[in-house]
Amino acid sequence: MIDLTVSRRYAKALMMLGQEDGKYKEYGEELKVFTQLMEREPELKDALLNPVHSMEERKKLLLRVADLLKLSPLVNNFLLLLFDKLRLAALPGIMEVYQHLVDELENLKRARVTSAVPLDEDMQERLRQALEKLTDSKVTMEFEEDPAMIGGVVARVGDLVLDGSIRTQLYSLRESLIKGEVV
Repeated sequence: MIDLTVSRRYAKALMMLGQEDGKYKEYGEELKVFTQLMEREPELKDALLNPVHSMEERKKLLLRVADLLKLSPLVNNFLLLLFDKLRLAALPGIMEVYQHLVDELENLKRARVTSAVPLDEDMQERLRQALEKLTDSKVTMEFEEDPAMIGGVVARVGDLVLDGSIRTQLYSLRESLIKGEVV
């Protein structure tokens, strides 16, 4: 719970600054690049977070990485603040909350679509349009396959789950037959 509170506080602060100068998307991208780099390079993450190394050495490394990535002065200062407050380890959570804030501002919803087989482009587009109409916002989708579904599609948009899978329909039919309901 503390991590989520910390993540929200820092993400909201960065978002406020980004909205003031209109560069909130750029700041989000820079934060994402740095966060992904830390996750992809465990040695870098260890060097930045491990107290075995002196604060000065770690700070120099942070500044060097920020310089190599050509981060904006604001994101650079944000990372230094996180470092000074010993909150750099919370960066993945901060990045996640920040992305949610950007999505909210852009009226964008992220959908996770699961199907038994790959969906063709026409079907993906029709599904995206239906989800946009249903949620009254722009929708970006991630696709995954699950052969166990047998057929159909399950779409998750935030808390909303639209389950049109054959597996679920068969389960519902089974339950109805067990209860003796007329189908």
